[in-house]
Amino acid sequence: MVGSAPPEPTELVRAEDRLSFVYLERCVVHRDSNAITATDDSGTLHIPAAMIGALLLGPGTRITHAAMTLVGACAATVVWVGEGGVRCYAAGRPLARSSRLLEAQARAFANQRDRLSVARRMYELRFPDEDVSNLTMQQLRGREGARVRQIYRDESRRTGVDWVKRDYKPGDLTDSDPVNQALSSANTCLYGVVTAVIHALGMSPGLGFVHVGHDQSFVYDVADLFKASTSIPAAFEVVASGSTDPVNDVRRVLRDRLMSGGVMDRCVDVLRELFLTPQELQSVTPILYEDAMSIWSGRSDSTLASGQNHDRGRT
Repeated sequence: MVGSAPPEPTELVRAEDRLSFVYLERCVVHRDSNAITATDDSGTLHIPAAMIGALLLGPGTRITHAAMTLVGACAATVVWVGEGGVRCYAAGRPLARSSRLLEAQARAFANQRDRLSVARRMYELRFPDEDVSNLTMQQLRGREGARVRQIYRDESRRTGVDWVKRDYKPGDLTDSDPVNQALSSANTCLYGVVTAVIHALGMSPGLGFVHVGHDQSFVYDVADLFKASTSIPAAFEVVASGSTDPVNDVRRVLRDRLMSGGVMDRCVDVLRELFLTPQELQSVTPILYEDAMSIWSGRSDSTLASGQNHDRGRT
């Protein structure tokens, strides 16, 4: 759009100040200056693009090139989802300037010892009062399975909602009871938020440490750290309220829970602590805003300046 320059990195809103996600359906998404607009029969809604963490586009949406350009410049993520935000079909990658966290993630993923260490530390976040440093992955998975089943039982007692088991059929949301429908909807929204953070930090959603073999493996890894305090209680609370539309109602409850709990900011902190050294964690320059290109020197700990001719021969 002529006359509407993208915002500078220093103008972008920090993660903890952003809306965790915005879900839109059956509208045309366009751009007006530095705001995203959503237009339907009832009018036009303006949303500051720098306030968005993840923009979830549901059925019936059309988005313009100008809108996508602005979303990318604001380091937000666009996720194409199914009815009510339940299925994730595709995600658009924003512009992350630094590859430092991606490189740290790749190094840890490629080394079996480091990979196990990261996986254990992720499980430690679930079991803060336990020492899991000597447990095998099989033992950790068993412990996590028991923990999640107990969380479902606890939420059932707390809210009075009957619970049998986690039961859903991918692609058919209606083929399950209301609480499972709400869980599927809430989890998908949480995945969108986590995807936004992972992309914003320039990391790979496919290099997982607990989940593997899927292009969203790392998204599931990170989302599992927050389900017990976000999507699971939100789903049970919505069903307990007598909602006749739990798939849509749970999004509003979850959005409030994500905002009040500072989940996007906590997600950033977790990823930094998992992959950065203590010295790097003390850096005052936000990783997202670093804008420096180097050339690998051929040694693991050395780089050369880019944009220069390194030919030492005579011309």
